[in-house]
Amino acid sequence: MKLYSTVEREASAEQIIEKSRFITYVKPVSSKEEADAFIAEIKKKHKDATHNVPAMVIGDKFQIQWASDDGEPQGTSGAPIVQMLVQEGVTNVAIVVTRYFGGIKLGTGGLVRAYTSSAKLGLEAAKVIEIFEKKVLTYQVDYGIFNKLSNFTFEQNVSIENVVYTDVVKFDLVVEPEETDLVKNAVTGISNGREILESEELKKS
Repeated sequence: MKLYSTVEREASAEQIIEKSRFITYVKPVSSKEEADAFIAEIKKKHKDATHNVPAMVIGDKFQIQWASDDGEPQGTSGAPIVQMLVQEGVTNVAIVVTRYFGGIKLGTGGLVRAYTSSAKLGLEAAKVIEIFEKKVLTYQVDYGIFNKLSNFTFEQNVSIENVVYTDVVKFDLVVEPEETDLVKNAVTGISNGREILESEELKKS
């Protein structure tokens, strides 16, 4: 099950619009404190810039949404970036768009387009990835049962990971949460009830 989208890595991008230079900095974050520290770092780096417009969206349900226009006309820069992130389902991200004014005013609509397009360039550079919720079932079986399981075609979306061979075979079955019971029943059928389910937990991937 898809939980949300976020960015894979820290990145930056740049474009010139009507002689104004827009530099976008993007970072994956997991807390407001982390986002605040990143924003402060960029503002310090570009303290000579005309504007350093920050925006953040944090939480798997987009619980924290914050932005500032940093001296640009109200609602023309920070807010449209947050709006764009929420519309595209991107969270756990902090963005700062730095602007060096080039002498040509862009107008309200022009500013909105300039800041959102700059933020999108930054997202492309940071690579948007999807985060899914999976159930991890950790099993222990003998070699014969593991061979049967390896060759079995599950009707569900199942992957075998982290296989460790000792006197028995220990491995993870990664499944969709809603298909957990079907998969567990299939494993019990293949092993005639001789499997040992060590643990099951939800993970994000």
